[in-house]
Amino acid sequence: MSKRKQSEGCRPMLRRTFLFLTGLALARVVADYFAIAQNRDSFLTLMGQLWQKSLAFLSSIQSNQTPQPLPNNPIIKSGKTNQPLRSNPIVKSPESSPAVQPAQPQIIRRSAKQAKPVQVSSQNVAGASFYLTTIDLADPEIYITIGLANNADFANTSKVTRGDEPFENMVARYRAAVVANGTFFGKDEQKSVLGNMVAAGKFLKYSRWENYGTTLGIKAGNQLEMVTARIEGKPDWSQHWFSLTCGPRLVKGGKVGLSPLSEGFKDSHVLGVGSRTAIGFPASRDKLFLVTFLDSLSLEAEAKVMQAIGCFEAMNLDGGASVGLAHQGQILLPPGRNLTNVLVVYDREYPAPAQLKQSWERFQKGSRPSPDPSVFFD
Repeated sequence: MSKRKQSEGCRPMLRRTFLFLTGLALARVVADYFAIAQNRDSFLTLMGQLWQKSLAFLSSIQSNQTPQPLPNNPIIKSGKTNQPLRSNPIVKSPESSPAVQPAQPQIIRRSAKQAKPVQVSSQNVAGASFYLTTIDLADPEIYITIGLANNADFANTSKVTRGDEPFENMVARYRAAVVANGTFFGKDEQKSVLGNMVAAGKFLKYSRWENYGTTLGIKAGNQLEMVTARIEGKPDWSQHWFSLTCGPRLVKGGKVGLSPLSEGFKDSHVLGVGSRTAIGFPASRDKLFLVTFLDSLSLEAEAKVMQAIGCFEAMNLDGGASVGLAHQGQILLPPGRNLTNVLVVYDREYPAPAQLKQSWERFQKGSRPSPDPSVFFD
């Protein structure tokens, strides 16, 4: 064999040897890098962000391919009738807020002499009938939290569940001024709730991968925020004393803003016409408006009502057979099924438990929620 042929025969072997040694060196570098826990966490966080952006991009493409994903603003009158309220207060709907993002004010809790009961009134706006619950966050005796089925310590997940419970049982147990349905949950045996969840400055559910829907959060000083994860980035749940994820977003910056597909919502029950509940807050950010609809309506119609009553930010909550509302122990609207989670509001006449008040005080002094790794692992 000539020297030239021998030289040509050696080149492939040299290349393979070089690539093999290079691969070994890279593998050693990667192994050393991932041997450090902080590096592993950073890598997982980066991969999660890339995955989140990919889902948002794909959702936006799908949204663009679906010209009319939502019905055209229908409101279907139901056979439901308004139950008489005990005090039957008349609350005028506030005027629409300007679509200008204000600086978030520091909410100062007033003196106890100014405490008032939570206001629940029957309203009709833009052809839709509903109960309007006004939650004044500046009131010293008003607290909002989340109640779980069967008095569970943690919300249902794909791995651990405490099931569901009749709404009337939860109303009787919490003895609150207002009890209403909360966020979505699965129809399977686990009945997992949607999104991360914080109540009384404690994580009830947590996963670092959560990037679905829109989150309502209450921060120190009762500062309110509403964040849509796939559009604005994930909220910092560790800064929330109260946090509930649902959606889709209805109002953003005082304007109707619907993008359910981009948020990850594809269920026809959410996108179509149905019974609904929503929550939002005005530009002053000093109160919450909880709206329990008596009519079936589309997301667009729901969003327009929330805008009309003065919401600067608003999002949809669980609906359909889950819609339920109780005021001062009286069930105004019973759900059509058992629930896994409810919103619970206390006031002067139905005072919050001492433990809930103490957790709020600790949070104001700097205590922050941290997910327990023995409970939340992913």
